[in-house]
Amino acid sequence: MSFEIIDADGHVTETWEQIARHLDEPYRKRPLQTPFFPQDGWDRRLIGTKGNWAGDAKSWTEALEAGGMAMAVLYPTLGLFLPFLRDAEWAVALARAYNTMLYKDLTSQNPRLRGVALLPLQDPAASARELERCVGELGFVGGMLSADSYYLLGHERFDPIYATAQRLRVPITVHAAGTDMNAVGHEPFPKFIQAHTVSHAFAQLRQITSMMFEAVPVRFPELSIAYLEAGSGWIPYFLQRMDEEYEKRGHAEAKLLTASPTEIVRSHSIYFSCEADEPLLPQAIAYVGADRIMYASDFPHWDHSYPKSVKELADRADVSDEDKRKVLAGNARRFYRL
Repeated sequence: MSFEIIDADGHVTETWEQIARHLDEPYRKRPLQTPFFPQDGWDRRLIGTKGNWAGDAKSWTEALEAGGMAMAVLYPTLGLFLPFLRDAEWAVALARAYNTMLYKDLTSQNPRLRGVALLPLQDPAASARELERCVGELGFVGGMLSADSYYLLGHERFDPIYATAQRLRVPITVHAAGTDMNAVGHEPFPKFIQAHTVSHAFAQLRQITSMMFEAVPVRFPELSIAYLEAGSGWIPYFLQRMDEEYEKRGHAEAKLLTASPTEIVRSHSIYFSCEADEPLLPQAIAYVGADRIMYASDFPHWDHSYPKSVKELADRADVSDEDKRKVLAGNARRFYRL
């Protein structure tokens, strides 16, 4: 059986030179050196042997055809590390330049490529304005907040972003970056294999805890939220853990939350991405529902398995064809309003 495929989380391998071409004055006068974190020196692509390049519409169109995808929603690569910059004004300028580049180099070239706005956490008011520009002028389908950062996304300082997204009827996605977690600890991991193992999951656990117990879904009931690139196996375990905390302490420390975290996820527009081959996908589907989990290729990053991942998911015997249709395309179509 053939299925429609929509990639809920593909990536652009943007270069600093691509972004710099779209910097407004006076920012383009700043030294042309890569301004993004990380500065850890890790060889993420193992001397160029891992991953692919996908920095323009042509490369991404070829990728769509290789896996039979109808459409892909695109996220940054360098831009994932934007929240670690200390200069808020510079972060805003870089986000605007990246978003303009994404439109001009990719999404305006092929309607099957859709953009999500990179939003600078350093300045929530500027992020709200940038989301308005990207949706209204560039046709983007949502806004992205990086899970890996010094910030907790449940804080009310980010309310202007959520309010704007809710008004525009576009989702907010919380995307993991896969970097060191010394932002929330003291001793950094010495090797990338260690940092990458925990970073995606730890970052999402941290952010869903903040956003849930600060009642973001309750305070913005029409807002759609997705937690991307941490798989789905953690969902039943961690929602149940949050439920227990809510039962014992919610009346005192999460007063705005009107139901348990599991009930909030099931009753609000909250989504998650999955890995095609993860063993616990059926359990995640059973716990939160097949209409809340989306296929993501992670192409062209070093650890993707696309287009193999499409076949892996389509061929699974432990997921029904009805659920596959939702996970492979239907949920992303609804979440991003494609």
